[in-house]
Amino acid sequence: MSTNSNPSSLPNVIFIVADQLKATALRMYSEIGIETPSLERLADEGVAYRHAFTPHPLCVPARVSMMTGRYPHSTGCRRNETLMPSGQLHAFRIWKELGYTTGLIGKNHCFIEQDDLDLFDVRCEMSHSGLPRNDYKGEIPGTQGMGWVVPEETINESHSTRVDMPSQSPSFAYAVTDHPIEGYSSASLTTQAKAFMDRFGESVDGSDRRPFALLLSYPDPHTPLEAPRKYAEMVPPESVVMPPSRRDEYSDGAKPTRNRQLHDMIGVSEDDPDEVRNAMSVYLAMTRFVDDGVGEILDYLEQTGLREDTIVVFTADHGDFNGEHDMLGKGGVFYDCLTRVPMFVSWPAGGVPCGVEDDSMANTIDLIPTILQLSGVADFNSPPAGEEGDEIDRPGPKVLCDNDSRWINSESMRRIQGKPLPTATESPSRSAAFCEYGTGGPSLTDETLQGLKDQGQAGRQLIMNTLWIREAEGRRRMVRTRDWKFVTDPGSDDIDELYDLNDDPWELRNVINAPENVGIIAEMRGLLMEWATETEDHEPVPWPTTIGRRPFAA
Repeated sequence: MSTNSNPSSLPNVIFIVADQLKATALRMYSEIGIETPSLERLADEGVAYRHAFTPHPLCVPARVSMMTGRYPHSTGCRRNETLMPSGQLHAFRIWKELGYTTGLIGKNHCFIEQDDLDLFDVRCEMSHSGLPRNDYKGEIPGTQGMGWVVPEETINESHSTRVDMPSQSPSFAYAVTDHPIEGYSSASLTTQAKAFMDRFGESVDGSDRRPFALLLSYPDPHTPLEAPRKYAEMVPPESVVMPPSRRDEYSDGAKPTRNRQLHDMIGVSEDDPDEVRNAMSVYLAMTRFVDDGVGEILDYLEQTGLREDTIVVFTADHGDFNGEHDMLGKGGVFYDCLTRVPMFVSWPAGGVPCGVEDDSMANTIDLIPTILQLSGVADFNSPPAGEEGDEIDRPGPKVLCDNDSRWINSESMRRIQGKPLPTATESPSRSAAFCEYGTGGPSLTDETLQGLKDQGQAGRQLIMNTLWIREAEGRRRMVRTRDWKFVTDPGSDDIDELYDLNDDPWELRNVINAPENVGIIAEMRGLLMEWATETEDHEPVPWPTTIGRRPFAA
């Protein structure tokens, strides 16, 4: 691997994140998905990861983990109300120290401390209902470094329906609208990203080139479910392929209380099937809108000569039911529709293979170490070179770039728990992926839930009014292999979950009590124990540099 010692030799980075986009929404991942030509193009120009998972199926914890390369139990960010703590090692602190021009365009819900916000040369935030209004933690009004290209009044007009959505059911709402298409988030953020690159990007021939690192964060297809008519017509309701279902999934006593309660709040079995299908089609139309934005970014990179020197990654923070398990939206459970996300890494000129599918288990916390490995900033696969005298050449990441940063060194890089992805790099593949939820808080009881329902609460209102207790309850953990998924909460007497993904890929039958699966359960518990042990330290304990206190006498 080459060593990068100055900014002009470092590649640009475009880190694209969609919000609440499940892997099965894409035809390349599932028969119930739609065609996404731009993401298919990105897959043709790089590596598509078939089994990529979020470390946490909730926005803020997932985003903080992506940016730090660390699991939520290590960052301390386990709720949407707990954002990136001050003084953390994360991607933009590293990129800033390396001399990158940095940008955050779109949804934030990650950075909130001033020392982190100061790292961005450009910050133009937009969330689910348009421009931030200073009424939600993690959305910061105003811009930094450049103003909006699309006029703010146009953005506001195009988001006016999202501020006051029509409602077809207590459980969901959707809309197809005819606002100025350039003002919708997926269009205006793409325009803004191209303006950022136009201002700060240079071709690879630029003698004074300074690389850029841009987080392009689309708020869609997260609720509110609203799509412009142009995209709704691309995915008519009659074209939606309904996922497999099982009528007695939540009534046979085999699912945990949390899963059953969630279905009780946002299940759609009693709703008009046509309206459910309409809502699902809007989610998919929003996905196609995001896909077109990705296509515009790829076109711009090609047209400007930036593509050769730019790493492009795409993923999502977590997924969405969108009809799977008879629900719309999301909640604190671990079905693949919520935990499995699309993920692509592309840099043909940097040696990343093109048109390859990787079937190993991966996690979104692996993206930052992958980018650093590809960039030549650090080698996360460097084996120990052995001992010489009384000095220890320790295992772990080795920083390769020439710098004097207190943030970028082999010791600080040990904080990163993700690992470079196989195929895109020469790293070995992994056989298991992990995910978590909860802070050890008390559970939402059936009695409390029924009391709220007796007050007339239902659907989305009930979901929001129980959000904080559901975010915090328990300490659920998931381990996923190619063949099995196991979910447990060590501090709860609730039912564990085990799914045979070969016989039941849609996770409709919990086989935790089948006697023949005792060995599988023991194996999955062992994987969870290994993971917990490997990632147990909140901060890495400093390693010694010598065998003992005094020089070794041969």
